[in-house]
Amino acid sequence: MTQPTTRVALVTGATSGIGLAVARQLAAQGHRVFIGARTAENVVSTVKQLREEGLDADGTDVDVRSTDSVQRFVQAGVAAFGEIDVLVNNAGISGGGVTADVPEDLWDNVIDTNLNSVFRLTSAVLNTGGMRTKNWGRIINIASTAGKQGVVLGAPYSASKHGVVGFTKALGNELAPTGITVNAVCPGYVETPMAHQVRKNYAALQNTTEEAVLAKFQAKIPLGRYCTPEEVAGMVGYLASDTAASITAQALNVCGGLGNF
Repeated sequence: MTQPTTRVALVTGATSGIGLAVARQLAAQGHRVFIGARTAENVVSTVKQLREEGLDADGTDVDVRSTDSVQRFVQAGVAAFGEIDVLVNNAGISGGGVTADVPEDLWDNVIDTNLNSVFRLTSAVLNTGGMRTKNWGRIINIASTAGKQGVVLGAPYSASKHGVVGFTKALGNELAPTGITVNAVCPGYVETPMAHQVRKNYAALQNTTEEAVLAKFQAKIPLGRYCTPEEVAGMVGYLASDTAASITAQALNVCGGLGNF
């Protein structure tokens, strides 16, 4: 999985969980990593942390729901490190409930954050980021096993991630002749701050405890445990490598056997 040290990776939602693990993984592989997240203070502290670990990192805040903010983010990445070689669309939120009771603004926010953002970032990186002028590139979208099957009480989230998988497959086929690959990584249950919030939400909706929800979720996983962010990041690191050149338009599970699809 070797590659030149000059390659530049852009990672959204990179101050915690999977995004932070991905930033570390790519930087350890020799990439210059430009990170983004909604809260500026978190970006500053995460960049400081990564640099203290000896990694080549920079970043700025970005609201992936805003085209203007996304454009500024990509421009800042190019200004800091040069044209973008690898894009990891990781920013996302959970969201659901009894579907008949889901407010329209919740639906819109989940779709905008999880799905529309993938189009915004991808378009900005291909154009402003300079990727479409190269003969090499990697676009890696963090989807979910919920993007391959329906999730009870999770219609907005599941719909958004199905959209990410569909976008990935369409764009992967479109860009295949250009040397740019497009793939989705589909985590199952991963122990992150978002996972904790999901368990809290389910406990409230089902009038039970978070511990009971955790036990129920773990019982569904053949591996018997949640995956780690680092295990998901390992797949991203592989897809970003030269060795993965023939893998495109795929949605690959990292789920402990949760999904056989």
